[in-house]
Amino acid sequence: MNIIEKADEEILALAAPLWRDLVRYSNEGKYGEFSRNFSGSLARAMDQVAAGHQFAHSELARNLSDRFDALGIIRRGEHVTVLYRQRSTSKPGEWLGRLVLGYEDGQVRIFGASIF
Repeated sequence: MNIIEKADEEILALAAPLWRDLVRYSNEGKYGEFSRNFSGSLARAMDQVAAGHQFAHSELARNLSDRFDALGIIRRGEHVTVLYRQRSTSKPGEWLGRLVLGYEDGQVRIFGASIF
């Protein structure tokens, strides 16, 4: 099945726990747990040293709030991008979270994730 064929509610139900885990493990600096739902291609592309540096030195990456709001879904090809309004526990303001999901070996996997 192609994930773009799912209804918005189904996509959001799949995405929320994955995003919640990314926030949690980013805050805790646990790269192994943070990357456990990554697609094979994303896992190979992620530099564990660079990710560890980000966890250690980014105030935002270690202080994400568990409060987030889904803003919308973009469908393209075999992937969906879920956009989130993300907050910090230490910095005022809001950030844009991006979570790219698709299927790999019959399971929903993360093909991209970032905060702007």
